[in-house]
Amino acid sequence: MDQFVHIQGIKIKNFKALKNVTLGRLWNTQDTHQLTPLTVVIGKNGTGKSSLMDAFGFLADCLIHGVESACDINGRGGYEKIHSLGTPGPIEFEIYYKENRNSRPITYEVAIDLDKEHRPYVLHERLRQRRSGQSHGRPFSFLFLDEGEGRVWKGNADGTQEDDVKNILREESNDSEAVSMDDKRKLGIATLGALKAHPRIAAFRKFIEGWYLSYFIPDAARSLPLAGAQRRLNVHGDNLGNVVQFMERDYPKEFHNILISIANKIPGIRKIDTVKTPDGRLLLRFNDKGFKDPFYAQQMSDGTLKVFAYMILLADPTPPPFICIEEPENGLYHKLLEVLVEELRLQTKRGKSSPQIFVTTHQPYLVDALNPEEVWILNKESDGFSTIKRASDIPLIKNLCNEGIPLGGLWYSNYLEEYK
Repeated sequence: MDQFVHIQGIKIKNFKALKNVTLGRLWNTQDTHQLTPLTVVIGKNGTGKSSLMDAFGFLADCLIHGVESACDINGRGGYEKIHSLGTPGPIEFEIYYKENRNSRPITYEVAIDLDKEHRPYVLHERLRQRRSGQSHGRPFSFLFLDEGEGRVWKGNADGTQEDDVKNILREESNDSEAVSMDDKRKLGIATLGALKAHPRIAAFRKFIEGWYLSYFIPDAARSLPLAGAQRRLNVHGDNLGNVVQFMERDYPKEFHNILISIANKIPGIRKIDTVKTPDGRLLLRFNDKGFKDPFYAQQMSDGTLKVFAYMILLADPTPPPFICIEEPENGLYHKLLEVLVEELRLQTKRGKSSPQIFVTTHQPYLVDALNPEEVWILNKESDGFSTIKRASDIPLIKNLCNEGIPLGGLWYSNYLEEYK
């Protein structure tokens, strides 16, 4: 049986270099393998790894800030800058998603275009799900919006037989209501997902709101934030000391285990804690076995800070459901990369609270620790747009890995780019 993942597949059209790419299984490609709990995307510089990472960030920003703001923030530069150059049609996303192991998959589709005033807006939006017992055919659309106008069906679908029966009765009795969005620059799931009458939509909205994208910057982690416990590491890691404060206070046992684990991975680290300065700022303090006086984050190496930050992120007792990490290898000793992959894979096996983890990399040593099912290869074609292929779909690569040849070595030797 496949290990459970939330996002089983995603399709992206007309977003930057991603003119038309699909990863994993969609509602109409059931013979395709779903995404793995740990998914790693590799490729040369300029093949679209950052674009793929930003596609997730853009979709989350569309939900939180609206589509017009999402096109501008985080350096995107507006709709014309992120729309695939010279291609017709809107920016489109399709996500094939499961809330939990027992639920029926839901497909979310959204298309974003320019209106008559050349402002980004939501052209189409749809949520659909097959009825209980339906294994073929087009799923039932329980939310459909066309330029802000459409219908939504009420009801829940948590995988239990009773709720499935009730949901079918609701659908077949046409228990729906007309929807007219006041602001076409906001996603329908943002508005309807806040209403108790639409728990399926609310669950999907909550899932996207919980996504975590990491662009960890060691220099940001060396900053001196104001003291105050914070639950989760932010996108650049400049609140690392605040998260340590939170773990020390709320999860002392888990934090102690993190320190033991770090000591096994980075020899010499004896203790990590925080100290508050007289002006209310926070210092992150490292005690090394070989030195009498402690080091502070400002004096620690990039690699030590990065490993520590990832360990803190992954040790969260209530982790984000979907974690994206861009190029975690930067600043890390190459032998630590295998350790990092083992830690990432371990966290995807925690049970009901396991996160799904998505990573981009250009480091063969990291890829050596992966299997072909976990790795996707991005290539830039002659037209300037990216294509993507799973390594396990290349028979020669799969056979060579089965013979014990490391996948990263094959990538270093150009095997993965040659067999498209």
